[in-house]
Amino acid sequence: MFTIAQRREQFAALFTRPLPADVDSSATTLGGRPALELRRAVPGTTGEDVLLYLHGGGFVVGSARATAHVTAALLRHLDGRAVSIDYRLAPEHPFPAAPDDCLAAYRELLDSGADPRRLVVAGDSAGAALVVVTLIRARDAGLPMPAAAVLFSPAVDLTLSGASMRSKDGVDPFFAPADLGWLFDQYAAGSDRSAPELSPLFADLTGLPPLLIQVGSSELLLDDAVRLAGRAGADEVAVTLEVAPRQPHVFQLDDGSAEAAAALERAGRFLAARLGGERDGS
Repeated sequence: MFTIAQRREQFAALFTRPLPADVDSSATTLGGRPALELRRAVPGTTGEDVLLYLHGGGFVVGSARATAHVTAALLRHLDGRAVSIDYRLAPEHPFPAAPDDCLAAYRELLDSGADPRRLVVAGDSAGAALVVVTLIRARDAGLPMPAAAVLFSPAVDLTLSGASMRSKDGVDPFFAPADLGWLFDQYAAGSDRSAPELSPLFADLTGLPPLLIQVGSSELLLDDAVRLAGRAGADEVAVTLEVAPRQPHVFQLDDGSAEAAAALERAGRFLAARLGGERDGS
């Protein structure tokens, strides 16, 4: 049995990639948490677009740096900067620490002058769930919504009730249901896992911005994404769902994959279009 520290080291070793040569990174803070800011080091990219990215890792592992290559890929379509925060992780800091940190980061971006019409949000897995929770909390607090959000393989049902938890068991190359259950137990720490702030699939999504949801057909969380898209549509949210055949959980992290590159290209263009202008991604 691996320790929490070993799990975090393994995650970092598996997913961390060098950043593109034309992307500068710097350490900063946002919402009281350490954060990584990315900017493109090319002429003419000094605009006001802001991307807030929330990393995945089952609420237990992961970091802003480990998924920075995905953030950088999305940033290519924007004219501005991207910020990814290291929200507090379970089990040391269970719910509601992570969503508290994410809302604080979103609020600080607005308070520091970010125009919500030029602000977009994205995340993967647990981070995608935190995107949805952050948007719900921001809406309920009377804060303006961002222009759009992208969700990669969102983990939005911590009760594991989706049919794909059974139909994709043994097909998913990364997880068995018990693996996800263990991670979610660390995060929930005895709280009701069906509560909307833990499982935003069961929340009222009315008023959220346009969503793009991408998921692989080979993952346990397939039905989380499918049902979330249905819930968003029922709540009058503009939503696009993409199911990538034979792809695993957060396949966008594989920087050597043609499918990952194409998905990130579509996601970046989705965000750029909602900001009012398509960038060439050069």
